[in-house]
Amino acid sequence: MTTQAEFESAVERSKSLTERPSNDVLLQLYALFKQATEGDVNTERPGGFDFKNIAKWDAWKKQEGKSSEEARAEYVALVNRLAS
Repeated sequence: MTTQAEFESAVERSKSLTERPSNDVLLQLYALFKQATEGDVNTERPGGFDFKNIAKWDAWKKQEGKSSEEARAEYVALVNRLAS
């Protein structure tokens, strides 16, 4: 079980990674963070040519149904992998 303190520590560590993760990994971090902190996506999918926000929304939508605890644990594990 991942504690809130472990999650918050991972969030801070994610901001100071020595190497910038790929866009796919950044989207995964974003989606897991949103799922952990807000739950299932709760907005309309962006439209038009807003490709960045469409990608972020789609990544978050893929996490739908995942509990906050599960998303926190996956987020912490991903940051630990990236930081090692």
